[in-house]
Amino acid sequence: MTSIRIPARIMLGVAAVSMAACGGTAAPGPGASSGTTLIHTVSMKVGDKTETVLKNKKGLTLYYFTPDTAATAACTGGCATTWPPLLASSGSPTSDPVLPGHLSVLDGANGKQVLYNGHPLYTYSKDGDSGDAYGQGIAGKWFAATPELAAASPSPSASASGYNY
Repeated sequence: MTSIRIPARIMLGVAAVSMAACGGTAAPGPGASSGTTLIHTVSMKVGDKTETVLKNKKGLTLYYFTPDTAATAACTGGCATTWPPLLASSGSPTSDPVLPGHLSVLDGANGKQVLYNGHPLYTYSKDGDSGDAYGQGIAGKWFAATPELAAASPSPSASASGYNY
């Protein structure tokens, strides 16, 4: 029996065409952009309960910091070394699956930081894999972001009327 060797690049092309024909999606080839899908969701154990949490492309848990506002990230500089911000490289960030809240970008001290419902998002430097949520509850100010995260206030000093006094 004679075996036929087919170059890998041809096999990848055939796989991509086959998947597209079946309604699936193919993984991007080398050097191709994977788009702006930055956020995924996973059900996992956080503290003593199972929750659906937001994750970055690498599967790391995303957190929000309660002193942040929709207009300002309070965690910058050295803080952002421990809590790396989720940054958008270009375009509007998206999620898979679609989230009930709003994704946006804050062009601030950390760069183009992704916000969910007005909360700047971060990872935690001590989380090493997709099952980690070691940042949950740190200092009573860091929490795993969930799809149900309520909208952030525009600033901590805004009164109910919307004016800052």
